[in-house]
Amino acid sequence: MALRMWASSTANALKLSSSASKSHLLPAFSISRCFSSGLFYLKSIGWCFGFEVLEGLKYANSHEWVKHEGSVATIGISDHAQDHLGEVVFVELPEEKSSVTKEKNFGAVESVKATSEIISPISGEVIEVNTKLADSPGLINSSPYEDGWMMKVKPSNPAELESLMGPKEYTKFCEEEDAAH
Repeated sequence: MALRMWASSTANALKLSSSASKSHLLPAFSISRCFSSGLFYLKSIGWCFGFEVLEGLKYANSHEWVKHEGSVATIGISDHAQDHLGEVVFVELPEEKSSVTKEKNFGAVESVKATSEIISPISGEVIEVNTKLADSPGLINSSPYEDGWMMKVKPSNPAELESLMGPKEYTKFCEEEDAAH
């Protein structure tokens, strides 16, 4: 009951509405229980209190995301991953023109909690790395899907993208993973 009241007051504070009479102002949404810890999910925008999952991206079970546009795939770590890591203080990325292999380490993220390897969700040639992360690794925390991207890859096997999860599957995967811990 307290969680429903909190969700309702939060939705009101954010000026979100599920009523049809205001549908011209805001998209309708529904709130559902997201985790056993009592978090809620705003289905229309793909956001779970605690982490964001974006439409149009593919996700690996190691918590990297891929945005495939034309012949380029941009890769980073998910909001869920950065949230679990805590404050990121250092990022190690591959060199441009190097190759990455699906399910193999391509770098590392060091946070105040731990150092974690970053696993490539696809294979290909690194055509660009986010050099801003050298001076501002916290961009991974503040903007994991925009300013905190890690590398851009020219995929060598675009079919590998099909093995990655969509937003709904990734959200469910995270729910189950968090419930198990």
